[in-house]
Amino acid sequence: MSMQRQLRVLDGNEAGIAPGLLVAFASSDLKRVDQHFGSAERFAIYRVEAERVTLSQVAEFGRLEHDGNENKLLEKFVLLDGCAAVYCQAVGPSAVRQLLGLGVQPMKVPEGSAIGALLGGMQHELRQGAHGWIGRALARQRRDQKRFDVMEAEGWED
Repeated sequence: MSMQRQLRVLDGNEAGIAPGLLVAFASSDLKRVDQHFGSAERFAIYRVEAERVTLSQVAEFGRLEHDGNENKLLEKFVLLDGCAAVYCQAVGPSAVRQLLGLGVQPMKVPEGSAIGALLGGMQHELRQGAHGWIGRALARQRRDQKRFDVMEAEGWED
């Protein structure tokens, strides 16, 4: 099933790379992580900064079966491109490989994990000095920004 509804929150940072990390959560109620990646009905995407968390986007896919059919994953990969991580209850090995290829870290958490608590933990790590997947994601952002700065200095135009 294709995406049925999408809400995108515009925050004025659409023109460039905005600060913080985009992180997605597979959730039926936008409060808890309670969905398997492949059959997730809804994803909530947040921008996480050390001092602020903002809802960036919500995408609904409707009811999907956990049937091993990977064709339904393409729209999810497109949605999550640019995210640093996706939190879910479970994720298959093929989806893990594809997510990692996009630079998205799949994070398996116990069913019912509170999104607010996970976001708070990320903020704490950003304030204390990021390591692990958060540190790698921030390093990747810095490399990307430097690449864009070099291109701009060379006089690249749209």
